Amino acid sequence: MSDGVPCMWMRGGTSKGGYFLAEDLPPDRDAFLLRMMGSPDPRQIDGMGGADPLTSKVAVVRRSQRPKADVDYLFLQVFVDQPVVTDAQNCGNILAGVGPFAIERGLVAPTGDRTDVRIFMENTGQLAVASVETPNGRVNYKGEARIDGVPGGSAPIPIAFSDTAGSSCGALLPTGNGADRIDGIACTLIDNGMPSVVLRASDLGIGGDESPADLERNQELRARLEAIRLQAGPLMNLGDVERKSVPKMAMVSLPRAGGAISTRTFIPHRCHSSIGVLGAVTVATACLLKEGAAAGLAQVPAGEEKRLSIEHPTGEVTVIASVEFEEVKRTAVLRTARKLFDGLVYA
Repeated sequence: MSDGVPCMWMRGGTSKGGYFLAEDLPPDRDAFLLRMMGSPDPRQIDGMGGADPLTSKVAVVRRSQRPKADVDYLFLQVFVDQPVVTDAQNCGNILAGVGPFAIERGLVAPTGDRTDVRIFMENTGQLAVASVETPNGRVNYKGEARIDGVPGGSAPIPIAFSDTAGSSCGALLPTGNGADRIDGIACTLIDNGMPSVVLRASDLGIGGDESPADLERNQELRARLEAIRLQAGPLMNLGDVERKSVPKMAMVSLPRAGGAISTRTFIPHRCHSSIGVLGAVTVATACLLKEGAAAGLAQVPAGEEKRLSIEHPTGEVTVIASVEFEEVKRTAVLRTARKLFDGLVYA
């Protein structure tokens, strides 16, 4: 495409990717995005992708016609080594950049020193509200807020979620059970914004504190996880998931740094260097179940508002869960974002 397509490249949370206005994308959208990222190629050497699922992501944003939303956001995962572009999941990290992008592109007008952007997540039909600093009518990216997995500080972007239970699977627990057994392993099949299979690390013969690189080298572990994942897909109303990026596979163990629980997550074939936002929300919800893989491991505080620190390989994500009558009603997380470039991208 010789003329190029307007694009803003941003870091959102612990991911980064291309942010587009929906009307700017060409009719052959998926083919364009594959060429833009340089997929399929393990190095993505002929494109913008960073040879990692966390850096091969796309946000498509449009002004919303919905009365309770300002913008609609469609997340697309561009596979690194396969010619696949999928909308089968949300991404709460890329979501962190949607509010700033919408303001930068004039879809949302600043409303003082802080602007709330109501975001309809097209992938799952849910609503999130991102609060963006806008002093003097401009997005501010500088600040002291820190999130594990990102060096330095940035302006805080709190994101609140509601009604995310069953966003992709139709129910928080699509089988109706806190625990199901697949290949002899107790699994919690759960979806509070991100379809996930939660398993105890010890049941898979690992400690749960290994590095992502060590886990990726464990071919026996990867084969077992994939066998479980393929069986979990139909049970979670996701159908055949062989070529899908969900469900994620979250292995949990006792916390080691004062948090609620420790995690190692395959997304689904690479081990995440941290954990996705909605993945953390879903694991935090699993911690609150009376039975399941996380029950008996999670250190859950008392009270109706629970701050759950979800430990991951490079730190932690704190999920604030509001619980009423033993049901999670609302969750919130703190993220940051940064604009990296704004211009034209070619494919």
